[in-house]
Amino acid sequence: MDKEKVIEVLSEIFNHEINGVVRYTHYALMIFGSDRLPIVTFFREQAKESLTHADLAGEHITGLGGHPPLNNDNLKETFNHDIDDLLKETLEHEKTAISVYYKLLDLVQDKSVYLEEYARSMIGQEELHALEVEKMLKK
Repeated sequence: MDKEKVIEVLSEIFNHEINGVVRYTHYALMIFGSDRLPIVTFFREQAKESLTHADLAGEHITGLGGHPPLNNDNLKETFNHDIDDLLKETLEHEKTAISVYYKLLDLVQDKSVYLEEYARSMIGQEELHALEVEKMLKK
């Protein structure tokens, strides 16, 4: 297993999940209207889960001898705060997470049972999130 490449992908995961914390917290604050409460709750739960995912990725990074990055990715603000627009951005964010976790799985498959199971578990969680958001977008 190429530890440096694994740490690099875990760092990408860490940054992506930290971006999720900021993104979902922002979304929760920008929801208005009669549907506000359940959507705000959804986004706040997503922010908490992203923080948990970032923490876990950071633990893997340090466990492999790496150093979790300070999140230096700039988040792009679309200024689209319609619920459907936010859900579409959420779906894109989830699909990106799935692809990054698959990248990790490719690196660790048959090389580390622990990291392979971690990657598979996270892919499952992110795929479930994507399905839920897709259902929320249906009219």
